[in-house]
Amino acid sequence: MNEETSQSQPDRRDFLKTTAAIAGMTVAPGILLYGVTQAKPNDEAVTSEKRWGLLIDTTKCAEGCNDCVNACATEHGFIDDPNRENFPKQAAQWIRKVELRDKQTGKETSLPLLCQHCEHPPCVDVCPTGASFKRADGIVLVDKHICIGCRYCMMACPYKARSFIHESLENQKPYSPRGKGTVESCTFCVHRVDSDQQPACVEACSEADHKAMLFGDMNDSNSEIHLKLKEISSRVLRPDLRLNPGVHYQGL
Repeated sequence: MNEETSQSQPDRRDFLKTTAAIAGMTVAPGILLYGVTQAKPNDEAVTSEKRWGLLIDTTKCAEGCNDCVNACATEHGFIDDPNRENFPKQAAQWIRKVELRDKQTGKETSLPLLCQHCEHPPCVDVCPTGASFKRADGIVLVDKHICIGCRYCMMACPYKARSFIHESLENQKPYSPRGKGTVESCTFCVHRVDSDQQPACVEACSEADHKAMLFGDMNDSNSEIHLKLKEISSRVLRPDLRLNPGVHYQGL
């Protein structure tokens, strides 16, 4: 390719960035997105100097408490999904509660389960279009404008953290676009993180005084989550897969 041709063709990333800036854009037949999230200001690039992570203390997570689940549903606009009451397993849910029971001891644990935001995410590895991607700071996302709904990422995720949107959606949040025929999952409330706020689930847990969730930059040696992870014993789910998740659990 000669120099003139190379300069005349727009960079693919720039093209997608420009395309993503258009609200209410039709990306495929039957798919309409009502806005997009600008992950970071144009003059502030995401870097690998940060690694966002979440520490969940299961000893403080009460059975039957759904404050984090409801906060997520409210934040991202699917709190009014009629399936939430009648068919909860079919309702949109980016964080869910799983009740575990030790067969030997009988100990019961209430476990919030969400996208683990892996350092080596299998969902990204299998995506044929690049719609599933990991930011430099560790947050795993889905670009709805290039997701073709093949659902390979859903099959690859060992945590069953992704879901497929089968129906048309209304009343969407401009900072959290969703679309029929695409895959979605927890975003760590990236729009909040980029504005120096806590994810909705963490904020709700704190406001309820449960304090079972701690979110922050694990690379920052002065951050609360970094110091806590050095102090206590924690574990990740499926360590045998060597995915290095960004979500850690205490008390398992």
